[in-house]
Amino acid sequence: MKTDAEVTAHGVRPRSKRRRSNSALRGFFGNGKALVGFVIFALFVFVGIFAGVIAPYDPSSANFGPSLTPSMAHLLGTTNTGQDIFSQFIWGTQTSLIVGVGAAIVSTLIAFLVGVYGGYKGGAADSILNAISNIFLVMPGLALLILIESYVKTSTPLLNGLIIALTGWAWGARVFRSVAMSIASRDFIVAARLSGAGTFRIMFAEILPNMTSQIAGNLIYSCLGAIMAEAGLAYLGFESIASNSWGTILFWAQNGGAMLNGAWWWFVPPGLAIALVGTSLALMNFGIDQITNPRLRVQKRKNLKRKGESLLESGGTHHV
Repeated sequence: MKTDAEVTAHGVRPRSKRRRSNSALRGFFGNGKALVGFVIFALFVFVGIFAGVIAPYDPSSANFGPSLTPSMAHLLGTTNTGQDIFSQFIWGTQTSLIVGVGAAIVSTLIAFLVGVYGGYKGGAADSILNAISNIFLVMPGLALLILIESYVKTSTPLLNGLIIALTGWAWGARVFRSVAMSIASRDFIVAARLSGAGTFRIMFAEILPNMTSQIAGNLIYSCLGAIMAEAGLAYLGFESIASNSWGTILFWAQNGGAMLNGAWWWFVPPGLAIALVGTSLALMNFGIDQITNPRLRVQKRKNLKRKGESLLESGGTHHV
């Protein structure tokens, strides 16, 4: 019977894995910036999950007075057609987060399969996959999205998210490919190959655990990119006008002359929400870098050492 003391095929003890996982979580939540980012993002996730409970009205209902200013009955006022903006904003949070997180997962999965498979296998497979990645890299992202959207007659936020994911994986694939190429020749990969493990088993069981920081970083920035791309497409009119997202709120605010009329409560909340989500994701990525980047860890230790020495010196001076 195997025990915790025994070493696995890739050279890592299960107990050591758990220790490292717990240490990573402590390091992430112990980082002030990462914690602030997580709290902000968690707040938006909470709003999205419980949108049906938080939103007081049907976002498509036009039974209220047009262009009402914020009040207790309508926290963000109403549109020029009598719809409650706060309800639209709450439901738009759910839609935008589903698009962002869903597109991030799909694009990261594609990037992982293309990049890691090519980097690990090498040869003709790597050349073909790398050439495909380069083609997607040189294409202008927004122009490509607009071109595809122009041929889609009934676009929805979810369809836009899928299109964004299928066209936005190339940068992640390049990063994953370079990491896979550096890992492919290590001893635990050779041991796994000699033990008869297949390509995909090695990719997911051996290479993937050693790429968690790159995968997390790609997920974070893919999520942000998808939210901003969907909002941009909706704002430009490449989305069903009946949908609810932060982008469609901005679209209707622009068409309703909200800025000209000084109706800041119509266009500021979705714009601010996009900015806050972007800030939260950037802060969380900073926390991940602090955990996984050896240079940042060394610099942090040096800063703590300097701080401790300065405190000791100030304490000694005060004592004298």
